[in-house]
Amino acid sequence: MAKYSKKAEEKIAGVMKEFKEGKLYSSSGDKVTERDQAIAIGISEAEQAGLKVPKQKKESAAKKKRRKIADIA
Repeated sequence: MAKYSKKAEEKIAGVMKEFKEGKLYSSSGDKVTERDQAIAIGISEAEQAGLKVPKQKKESAAKKKRRKIADIA
């Protein structure tokens, strides 16, 4: 399993602390209210800083096909 670098973990933890204190804002200027959005912001900031962040896992072709069949049925 891919791992985040220590610096990336610290960056994400700092963003989460801002979120918990209610001081985290999105790029549009709106206050962040969702935990998942706060995590995404932390990961994005870590990537922009050039820190080691694993790539997002891709969905397999078989899984896509099963989902497509389920949507049709």
